[in-house]
Amino acid sequence: MYSLFLLADDSNGALPLLEVIDRAGFSCCVGADLSHLEEGGDPVAPEAVLVDLASVGTAQTHQFVDRCKQLKLPVVLVIPGEQASDHDPSLNADEFIFGPVKEQELAARVKQAIYRVNGPASSKVLRAGELMIDLERYDVTVSGRRVSLTYKEFQLLVLLASNPGRVYTRDALLSQVWGYDYLGGTRTVDVHVRRLRSKVEGPGRVYVETIWNVGYRFKTSS
Repeated sequence: MYSLFLLADDSNGALPLLEVIDRAGFSCCVGADLSHLEEGGDPVAPEAVLVDLASVGTAQTHQFVDRCKQLKLPVVLVIPGEQASDHDPSLNADEFIFGPVKEQELAARVKQAIYRVNGPASSKVLRAGELMIDLERYDVTVSGRRVSLTYKEFQLLVLLASNPGRVYTRDALLSQVWGYDYLGGTRTVDVHVRRLRSKVEGPGRVYVETIWNVGYRFKTSS
């Protein structure tokens, strides 16, 4: 699972790209500029930036791509299909994709952009005691026994386990995992955490801790 930042104007409501990003298996935040990233506003730094050329425009895209390169953030440019013949190579994104965007191609383009900027990915497996999370195969095992998780449960577990000791509010988890204001509210986070715990925890084996009146964190190894 990769965390993305989508540069786009979402003032007109939900962006179709968000649905594709979700189906591709990525978490995502949206912004109209890079100030949110430059100020450290994201609890989890994105691994790549998508720029929606249709809503951002060419002039701003030049500035955004240049700044992303300074920040060493891979950039994937999303270009409307009708503008394919007018594509400006001087935009110099690490990867580009023409609309309508399909999730399989989006996933491939994002991974390629990340590889071009950062090289081969580091560890594909997270381990904590008897818990093992295979990020590439989407497999979770406890004491060698495979555990069946829903995709959202898996996303929650990966986010928490990737940042042991960091406390996440329910709102932060909702934003990072669901990527938008979910109609069910923060209670859906509690429900998913409870189900996740029932699957990976047991007597003497606790991974997710509740921080009362705040949220949750992944237990650091003692």
